[in-house]
Amino acid sequence: MNSNNSNFDLPNQPEYFKNFWDYARGREDSDAFLEAGKKPSGSYVLPTSSATKYDEALKRESLFRTIGTYVYSHSGPSKLLGKHTTDDAAWVPDGEAIPIYDGINDFTEFAMEDHKLAAIMRMDASFLQDNPHVFGDYFIKRMARCFGSAESDGFINGTGVDMPTGILSENGAAVGVTASAITFDDVIRLYFSVDKQFRQRGAWLMNDDTALAIRLLKDKDGNPIWNHANDMILGKPVYIDNHMPSAGAGAKPIAFGDFSFYWIVEREPLTVRVLKEKFFEAGQIGYLAYEFLDGKLIQPDAVKILQITA
Repeated sequence: MNSNNSNFDLPNQPEYFKNFWDYARGREDSDAFLEAGKKPSGSYVLPTSSATKYDEALKRESLFRTIGTYVYSHSGPSKLLGKHTTDDAAWVPDGEAIPIYDGINDFTEFAMEDHKLAAIMRMDASFLQDNPHVFGDYFIKRMARCFGSAESDGFINGTGVDMPTGILSENGAAVGVTASAITFDDVIRLYFSVDKQFRQRGAWLMNDDTALAIRLLKDKDGNPIWNHANDMILGKPVYIDNHMPSAGAGAKPIAFGDFSFYWIVEREPLTVRVLKEKFFEAGQIGYLAYEFLDGKLIQPDAVKILQITA
């Protein structure tokens, strides 16, 4: 993952680091020394070392930043190209013609938007003043939890309107299996509903409730479908994200496939603006933070869904 400040050249990093965290603790006029990292919104980019820590913490909180494909594109193209088919190499006898795959037009364009993800976080001013040495790490971890949870929800359930297009949306992953309940046979059917080219790097995605239900599934000979020794199903890893729904009428509780085809495009990384006056009477300092990003599954057949019938 790229550093959040990859598109900014911040002079005198130690000085910017000191002044940013003085500003975050509410010290007067510290923002006057932060012009190098100021955005038009009046917010500021994190110092480079802090941005790196935030990136690492965010990957732990936002699952799709690990299993998906992430790119930082501040001023890059607003469209991605998704390919419908794959090129295959062939064994060719010496001297014979090499086959040319005619797949020039097998692409679909996906527009990537600048969706704003924002939060206001408050802290007691006394905590900031009494804990200057731990404040930075605490702030980063708390922001990562906040934004990581919201990102995961968007990448799974987002409608595509003012937010990413989630894998469970109408324009996300295709339904591979419909069933009245989660059964041993239907989990296997979901696995084979995904083309073999996407099964090779396939993984399962579900919430805790669904994982418990599948752990209890057995075939007619009493063999479990879940390998309890390595937490795999049919030799593929299981990822847990509790933004996935539980089984219920119309719900889509299980996804399987190659999640690297879910692309996250970050237009502007986390920036922070201190709100000293807004919470002054409560003895608190507020923080307005933004991200601008989008996410889409650029190969809908790469991931398939099990949907519970109504």
